[in-house]
Amino acid sequence: MELRPYQWEVIMPALEGKNVIIWLPTGAGKTRAAAYVAKRHLETVDGAKVVVLVNRVHLVTQHGEEFSRMLGGRWTMTTLSGDMGPRAGFGHVVRSHHLLICTAELLQMALTSSDVEEHVELTAFSLIVVDECHHTHKETVYNVILNRYLEHKLQRARPLPQILGLTASPGTGGASKLDGAINHILQLCANLDTWRIMSPEQYHPQLQEHNPKPCKQYDLCQRRSQDPFGDLIKKLMKQVHDRLGMPELGQDFGTQMYEQQVVELSKDAAEAGLQERRVYALHLRRYNDALLIHDTVRALDALTMLQDFYNRERATKTQILYAEHWLLELFNGHKTMLASLATQGPKNPKLEMLEQILLEQFGSPDNPRGIIFTQTRQSAHSLLLWLQQQPGLRTVDISAQLLIGAGNNSQSIHMTQRHQQEVIQKFRTGSLNLLVATSVAEEGLDIAQCKVVVRYGLLTNEISMVQARGRARAGQSVYSFVATEGSRELRRELTNEALETLMERAVAAVQRMDQAEYQAKIRDLQQEALVKRAVQAAKRESKRQQFPPEHVQLLCINCMVAVGHGSDMRKVEGTHHVNVNPSFSIYYTISQEPVVIDRVFKDWRPGGTISCRNCGEVWGLQMIYKSVNLPVLKIRSMLLQTPNGRIQAKKWSRVPFPVADFNMVEHCTQNLSDLSLH
Repeated sequence: MELRPYQWEVIMPALEGKNVIIWLPTGAGKTRAAAYVAKRHLETVDGAKVVVLVNRVHLVTQHGEEFSRMLGGRWTMTTLSGDMGPRAGFGHVVRSHHLLICTAELLQMALTSSDVEEHVELTAFSLIVVDECHHTHKETVYNVILNRYLEHKLQRARPLPQILGLTASPGTGGASKLDGAINHILQLCANLDTWRIMSPEQYHPQLQEHNPKPCKQYDLCQRRSQDPFGDLIKKLMKQVHDRLGMPELGQDFGTQMYEQQVVELSKDAAEAGLQERRVYALHLRRYNDALLIHDTVRALDALTMLQDFYNRERATKTQILYAEHWLLELFNGHKTMLASLATQGPKNPKLEMLEQILLEQFGSPDNPRGIIFTQTRQSAHSLLLWLQQQPGLRTVDISAQLLIGAGNNSQSIHMTQRHQQEVIQKFRTGSLNLLVATSVAEEGLDIAQCKVVVRYGLLTNEISMVQARGRARAGQSVYSFVATEGSRELRRELTNEALETLMERAVAAVQRMDQAEYQAKIRDLQQEALVKRAVQAAKRESKRQQFPPEHVQLLCINCMVAVGHGSDMRKVEGTHHVNVNPSFSIYYTISQEPVVIDRVFKDWRPGGTISCRNCGEVWGLQMIYKSVNLPVLKIRSMLLQTPNGRIQAKKWSRVPFPVADFNMVEHCTQNLSDLSLH
């Protein structure tokens, strides 16, 4: 567990108890350096207590291995993430261990919990390690936690924990000029209360020798010369536009910009009570998704997605609007033609390029491992299918699997956290040699043998570029960017290269600043941040008090039927919003099959899906909470009728009325009195 000279150079101030950000390239051993700081901290500080915060579940296990090697069994250490199943309360775990590695969400929940077993104060820790600390900005969970630290600091609360941030890519915060990038770096330093950003100066040459960058290649291809499948989808979209009487909606089909337009259209239509218009917008979004998939993978994958959507519509909707009927007919009337074009049309040049890269890289005798990064879960799925069905790739030994996010939403396929761990383990040992991944694998995934990284038609920022490139760890590794010539993706990647240089210049400028001037700037930014946050909190609170809950009606987003009031809603564990009105059950049906969530929760388990009895729209799920059945509602499935008109809220935390916490005793008493009345 020896440290290299450049690692010693960057941790020296941290060993003296100063707050620093360690800025080292991916693969240069940031975690090992942090583990050493933690070990020295435990050796030298009385009553030391260390927490290591990560932003991805799979990093909990990975960091656990690195830290336990460094600590060598002398201190008690444990790891916690959301999928660990029943466990002792968070507060209890903290009190009984010297070092804890966990996802930031778990710490945030414990900081706000009123349960004695769960609750913990930030001052319980003497050292906080923040992994991938460039995420400490705006409303991220890292920043919410560190804002508490700043409150303690400005109230002169003692003792404050020491902060150690780790990053390979501080980013530029969207700035394109040096001044803006410097301000972004200073803001990051202020958020983490940093004494200095540390990067090797004296031992920089040695770092470069130990940590060579992969060889980057731009693998560009032409557009499809003809695209009859895409043309037909666009023709159908134009027909929907004409039907809407909105030809001005824009013809930027198959882009994220168009998607934003139709999402906005659907929200406005819902709030104006224009059901038909909302339905047209939802279907336009699906057609746009199909174009995006068609551009990334095959026409066949795009058609499958559309077919699944229309099959689901037919199966779940119990009351079909005239607009839905027309849309179903439109698709039905063209699906045979679409199927024939999907199988006979020209191949996707991007896929042909990808096939060449894979044949070249995996045809070599040294058993390489690789990752293909793609934008969405849907495209990852389709790419894996293509890999498995591609006859040309059978000549090389490729064993591929998906690595996508664990979050669950109705639109997309997801992976359970356990499944993620299994896939990473197999990739580590080499029984899998290719991952098809979304951004979930960009950060922190440390596989020394990974030799090939392909960024496949991606539109992302400079942080993503630096992080993904850093997954290529093996000697003579290759980083390939696959895109269409002249595309927005290509322009963005070239911009990212310029922004990476800008980021390096900005960090260097901050490192060169006079210490007194730097400290004054940091202090001002911290004061500003706290004032701004207090103003935002007051605004949110006044918005929450805008209407009494009984004055807000809940309507089904799809059929607009009124199904309850704001006063029927309660919060369980601060996050799940349930309707506690016993009469609410007349408005919905429950599926027999319970919803599958691959996590064991302390006090509840999922029941069936709940849907509108009137139209079949999915509203959420039944939760069995300490033996009580409660319907959990998704805010996106409800429209709120307020005294000032209708609104569609994005989150429950943004609704214009207060929601009380769920009280078990009150709920059971109320139900008993209701039963005795009957």
